[in-house]
Amino acid sequence: MTGKSLIAASQASLLDSVDARTKLAGSNRMEILLFSLGTHELFGINVFKVREVSKTPVITKTPNMPNGVEGLISLRGNVIPVLSLASAMHLDDAPGGLGGSMMVTEYSKRTLGFLVHGVDRIIRVDWDKVRAPEQVTSGTHAYITAITELPDGKLVSIVDVEQILSDTFGEAIVGQIDKIHEAGDINMFFVDDSSVARKKIAEVLDKLGVTHKHASNGQEAWTRLSGMAAHAQQTGRSVRDEVNLILVDAEMPEMDGYVLTKHVKSDPRFEGIPVVMHSSLSSEANRAMGKSVGVDAYVAKFDAEALADTLRPLLIKSQRD
Repeated sequence: MTGKSLIAASQASLLDSVDARTKLAGSNRMEILLFSLGTHELFGINVFKVREVSKTPVITKTPNMPNGVEGLISLRGNVIPVLSLASAMHLDDAPGGLGGSMMVTEYSKRTLGFLVHGVDRIIRVDWDKVRAPEQVTSGTHAYITAITELPDGKLVSIVDVEQILSDTFGEAIVGQIDKIHEAGDINMFFVDDSSVARKKIAEVLDKLGVTHKHASNGQEAWTRLSGMAAHAQQTGRSVRDEVNLILVDAEMPEMDGYVLTKHVKSDPRFEGIPVVMHSSLSSEANRAMGKSVGVDAYVAKFDAEALADTLRPLLIKSQRD
């Protein structure tokens, strides 16, 4: 698909193959929409997060907007904020102006317009070919969640849209959450490639009074979980003595949450341990995919109360069983 034809694509045509893309996720593959911000770098975003692509619309300027927010547009009766992605990512070498294209994204229960220099094409990649970037905490690379390589050797930086959402509009507030009275002996393992998400999940678990460990990608999670299970076998214990519930993100470098769930659910050592999928991909198609691989519950990012309400009964039941 050429950049020109993609820009002309409607919302319907982008979503026509949602079933095929959902099946892709279960095979540890995904599709990435490639785009540029006017620099030498090539960027990407998971197609599941993109509702449509269009030319840059007329934007209504509004005062006192956060950094990178150019204004508002009305889209089919809904008013949504529009961000200049280059500004939000602090790309000093990006050309001025608003760019020629807008991606309408939907994730973490928010709809946003992202202005970009140009849209290229959609590619399919294996998650095991996607790797986490070097650990960085500032600059442009703070907004990159993963790196993959095209057949011609060109690198694609996958944008951490959750970090952009957090930095632009503020982190989600974790309010009052009642502690689980039986939480003293409850242990949980969670995995998420977003540092923002890991921080917020940990806050919720701390308020619940649950002991927790974590990993930052699916492959690391499976390695650690397998190690726990092996250690439990060697010591004559159950792995449930170490973990009562596993919380997984859907899209992660090296191994996605669907494949990780398949591994857990097909391994008898983890029998009886619930798996909850916690994802910014909150469509019914993603929920259905989660159900097909055996997740016990699906909760959309990031609603601290909804996460706590989903985890609490499963944790109590797992601890009592």
